[in-house]
Amino acid sequence: MRTQRDKRLYTATKIPPKNLIWPTRRGFQLEDVFPPDHIREMTEKSLTNLGLETIDLQQFHVWEDAWAHDERWQREVDDLKREKLIRAIGISINRWEPWNALETLRTGAMDAVQVIYNIFDQNPEDELFPLCAELNIGVIARVPFDEGSLTGTLTKDSRWPEGDWRNGYFVPENLIPSVEHADALKPLMPAGMTMPEMALRFILENNAVSTIIPGMRKENNVCANIATSDGQPLDSHLMRDLKKQRWVRYPTEWSQ
Repeated sequence: MRTQRDKRLYTATKIPPKNLIWPTRRGFQLEDVFPPDHIREMTEKSLTNLGLETIDLQQFHVWEDAWAHDERWQREVDDLKREKLIRAIGISINRWEPWNALETLRTGAMDAVQVIYNIFDQNPEDELFPLCAELNIGVIARVPFDEGSLTGTLTKDSRWPEGDWRNGYFVPENLIPSVEHADALKPLMPAGMTMPEMALRFILENNAVSTIIPGMRKENNVCANIATSDGQPLDSHLMRDLKKQRWVRYPTEWSQ
């Protein structure tokens, strides 16, 4: 930090659902998930924890488009902005549901969306990204490595320590096809390029994407991820081949 004093840093955080259930389920009511007093309480708590006066981007951790026109959350967000407690508001869209925010975006109340987008999960390109471009809404691409399968390091025998959430996510019906889809990408990788680099560069090719949030636990991961922001595009033939790797999936019990 001492060497970056001239850089403007931005802070983004999320409001957890009051009922502590995520993702949301069809039929959940706003008052059970994001009542106005909860929106304010969690925002003020984050400001205290962060030691800040303003949050650049506050986000709803889950969302249901059925709440789009509910004025209660809209009024609270307007108040937080007017009081300069937040500068912008966004939605973190449920896994594999890029459609579940479109009506909310059309209200004009949202500044950003966070959505799963990667080589496999290309569905946001269909409706979400064009709408974001039309309305000038920022896009944060999350899960760029498909929870690890797009690092190319998983095998059909991969296991994790007890208590690791991946044991519940990479059940056999998910782990096996994930590895098979990832293995199909390996012959496409250009010489000298890793699969994580290819995964990030694929996302950066899309002009609708504002930024990516890859998980980074080690310094070498940070350096490698930052290095992909050099503006160098992927070969057009490679992009064409990667576009064919779209894998349409739907929320299920293990994906929650």
